[in-house]
Amino acid sequence: MNRLRTAFRLRGDAGSALLFLAPSTIGFSLFYLIPFVYGIYESFTDRAVGGKFVGLENYADLLSSGSFRKAAANTLLFTGISVPLLIAISLTLALLLNQRLFFRQGLQTAFVLPLVVPVASVVTVWQILFDWNGTLNAWLHDFHFGRVDWLQSDGAMAVIAVMYLWKNIGYDMILFLAALQSIPKDYYETARMEGAGPVHQFFRITLVYLTPAMFFVILISIINSFKVFRETYLLAGDYPYDRIYMLQHYMNNMFASLDIQKMTAAATLMVACIVALVTVLLSVERRFRDVLE
Repeated sequence: MNRLRTAFRLRGDAGSALLFLAPSTIGFSLFYLIPFVYGIYESFTDRAVGGKFVGLENYADLLSSGSFRKAAANTLLFTGISVPLLIAISLTLALLLNQRLFFRQGLQTAFVLPLVVPVASVVTVWQILFDWNGTLNAWLHDFHFGRVDWLQSDGAMAVIAVMYLWKNIGYDMILFLAALQSIPKDYYETARMEGAGPVHQFFRITLVYLTPAMFFVILISIINSFKVFRETYLLAGDYPYDRIYMLQHYMNNMFASLDIQKMTAAATLMVACIVALVTVLLSVERRFRDVLE
């Protein structure tokens, strides 16, 4: 009887859970899952309505497109430069704030504050700072240097990278700080008693126990690097300088010209790359965890 009551109770709990999850599941399916699957289907057809299946023809055209190759190269370059910098700086700040510093709470708030600032406000500040007649060029002029058109030069990538770092450094720092505070202090005390120095403690204790959080932060940072299109679009428009022409620019322009097949093919390739990268990171993290255990 007790087993029967337990079974009925579990079924009732499962039914209640499904009932509460149903609105979110329906909304996610209608607005995300079904359009995404339909978009993948569209990437294999020759037109949007009543199209015929053409196999990988759209993908072949996409890979032969100079605009797509340029956008993909710029996106990979931006991610390859910005994400390691973000990880290094946010980890350094987390290590500093994990110490007993004066005004530590205020510093944490200052670093996290960019997360709540609207993108449009951030872009406005960046335009004032990096415009041809902006603050930075005014300073250069005061020191008798020539003005630089930052958003129409190879320095445009650095401008976007600095914005990305400023916007995301607080989030990654908080994640690292939470992971640092979860490491038992006994490990460090034992290491000091055995004569281990700060460098040895960092590599043998801190980095080892930070690894699970490190993989998660890297993953989130890579995903956020693909979202920098909003800032770049507001700063430089549909067709920015070549160095900051990203994959999202390409897809946005294909949508504007109603070239749905190339847009969906590009989106599918980008998602496939992200999924492959996530799979590799999770696999490496799982193996590392097995080694620790």
